[in-house]
Amino acid sequence: MRRTATLMLVLMAGVFAASHVAMGAYPAWAPALGYLNAFAEAAMVGGLADWFAVTALFRHPLGLPIPHTAIIPKKKDRIADTMAQFLRANFLTPSVVARRMRRMNVAASAGDFLTKTEDGERSRLMGGGAELLAEVLESLDPERLGMRVRSGLASQLAKVELAPLLGGLLENLIADGRHRPLLDGLIRWAGLTLEDNEEAVREIIRSRANSVLRWTGLDSRISSSVLDGVYRLLAEVLVDPEHPMRGKIDASLIKLAQQLKTDPAMQAKVEAAKNDLLENPALADWWMGVWERMRVSLIARARDPESALGDELRGALREVGSALQGDPRLQAQINRFARRTAVGLTSRYGEQITALVSETVKRWDAGTVTDRIESAVGRDLQFIRINGTLVGGLVGITLHAITHAF
Repeated sequence: MRRTATLMLVLMAGVFAASHVAMGAYPAWAPALGYLNAFAEAAMVGGLADWFAVTALFRHPLGLPIPHTAIIPKKKDRIADTMAQFLRANFLTPSVVARRMRRMNVAASAGDFLTKTEDGERSRLMGGGAELLAEVLESLDPERLGMRVRSGLASQLAKVELAPLLGGLLENLIADGRHRPLLDGLIRWAGLTLEDNEEAVREIIRSRANSVLRWTGLDSRISSSVLDGVYRLLAEVLVDPEHPMRGKIDASLIKLAQQLKTDPAMQAKVEAAKNDLLENPALADWWMGVWERMRVSLIARARDPESALGDELRGALREVGSALQGDPRLQAQINRFARRTAVGLTSRYGEQITALVSETVKRWDAGTVTDRIESAVGRDLQFIRINGTLVGGLVGITLHAITHAF
């Protein structure tokens, strides 16, 4: 557009020169050529004037330091402050933000976004979210992250009084009878363990018998009797829900629950055991192994579009989106929260935002500011030059006609 406007100005100069010569060479055509000459002369004046005005906004015309030219580079800081104040006054005021937010249904828009799918039911959000999760897990130092998670869990567990919690849990289990399946499992485990280690138990009994019992062979009979008695007791306790041994075990568990809740000595022992466990290096090594397996598994599942993790997340997002779309009360609550949040952010950080705009523009060099503004409005400014050329020519014809008429 700059070249077009300049070529039009050059054309008018050529027409002016040609018409001036033609009027001397062809006197008969002088009246008609006079109008053309007046048009071209006035068009040159209008085009040059508008070229000067447009150029003076951004730089010195012809490089000459004419006063009140290169306005934008010289007034860069004032422009930055004005832009920031305009943004603050017209966009970042609580009333404007609140009025704008009232016309927006943020919850419904979020629900629509979450329910829209692409690429075979793969949520638009999941496409980038799953990859982002995998990249975050890969970029972070696994050992440092694992130790931070462990430290956080350990610090939280250290604050928890474990003994009363265990006592209440144990009381509830006994009151509802939910400890019985666990007790049955322990009895079965004890029987199987004893069966697997029967020879070791016999050897212990024989080693503790005196030489006379070993010489007479009674040690084997004693060990068999002991094992048979233990097997029989375990079987009877397992099959008889009303066995006295169960009552004794229940009574012992109830007593233990009370001690855990009320006995300071028992509570101190539990806390000491908990602290020893948390400080044990073996626990740290075990946790690091567990954490690394979890991390690798999460990365693989996040990047697998067919994984159960992706299906669960996609299903959860769709459910959230459907709820946001179909529940007007939920929409009203979320929209109110969004509006209050936006207004609060505007009130709290509006000045900082406008200051950021102003300081950013001020840090730009004058050439950058000039280029950015000229690239935004320069095309329209060149139209001013073109229009100025044409309007100047029309004014020239009009004045020429008036002069010859009177």
